[in-house]
Amino acid sequence: MTEQNFQAMRRAMVESQLRTSDVNDPVILEAILAEPRELYVPEERRSAAYIDRAVPLGNGRALNPPLATARLMVEAAPRAGEKVLLVGAATGYAAALLARLGCDVVAVEEDAALLAHAEAQLKGNARVRLESGALAEGWKAGAPYDVLFIDGAVEDVSEALIGQLRVDGRAVFARMERGVTRLCAGTRTAGGFGARAFVDWEAVPLPGFTRPKTFTF
Repeated sequence: MTEQNFQAMRRAMVESQLRTSDVNDPVILEAILAEPRELYVPEERRSAAYIDRAVPLGNGRALNPPLATARLMVEAAPRAGEKVLLVGAATGYAAALLARLGCDVVAVEEDAALLAHAEAQLKGNARVRLESGALAEGWKAGAPYDVLFIDGAVEDVSEALIGQLRVDGRAVFARMERGVTRLCAGTRTAGGFGARAFVDWEAVPLPGFTRPKTFTF
């Protein structure tokens, strides 16, 4: 595959997957067109970098489908200069997009191999700080954040993460409910946190977010 092939695949992804599914923000689309997604997957899987499904990364993890990440990005509406906590940095793709949008990103990843890949791709990117730690714990040292961006699916968003958002801060994530994955967006208020589902769509599950089991007869 040549660079021209990948550029053509990127344009096709934007036109056939994203624009047709309510991803029309020109600034976000410009960032997606500029960022080579193929660099964030294993070399042997680069030909699949622009398909409308998750791309396996190894060790049970995968890169979120392009549409899932893009729809979450649209709902988060990140603005230049905002501080973003990215949970589930994986190989660094979402962090790179957020940086292109002018955000200052703290990206947390707990898988050492994925973190190494992200570090290699994002080396020299002054807008991204990669941190190693449990995903569900976020990165309290950098709080408060304007945006919480969980690039994957969880059963529940931990209080530890919501507590790192400023009041009026926004959060986006995918929630797994009874076998269905729903993309969600919400806002932290002085009284708590509420989120709404805006579309059912595939997203990759992230480790460490299992809802505590309750006892039933």
